[in-house]
Amino acid sequence: MWYAIITQDVENSLEGRKTHRAAHLERLQDLVEQGRLLIAGPHPAVDTEDPGEAGFTGSLIVADFDSLEAAQAWAEADPYTVGGVTARLKVKPYKNVLP
Repeated sequence: MWYAIITQDVENSLEGRKTHRAAHLERLQDLVEQGRLLIAGPHPAVDTEDPGEAGFTGSLIVADFDSLEAAQAWAEADPYTVGGVTARLKVKPYKNVLP
C-alpha cells in the first residue's frame, strides 16, 4: 500500500539538509530501484523552484510499504530525521486516484 510521509523541518534546516542530502537521496534511490517510490520532494520555503538560502520547510514522500509500521520505521530511520533536520513527522496511508 502507498503511504505519505510528510515532514516539517526545524528552523534554518538548509545546512543540515546539505549535510545529510546524499544519504537521504540514496535511500530514496533504493525505493526507486525497487519500484516503490511514487513521488518525493521538498517544500520550498518561498514560492520558487530554487529557494536558494531560504531553503525548505519539509518534504513529501509517497512510497509503497507493507504496513503503516514499516513506513513509519523507514521514515524514522531517514538521515534527515536521524540527523535532526526533521522537527515533525507524519505517516499516513495514501490512495492514489489520479492521474
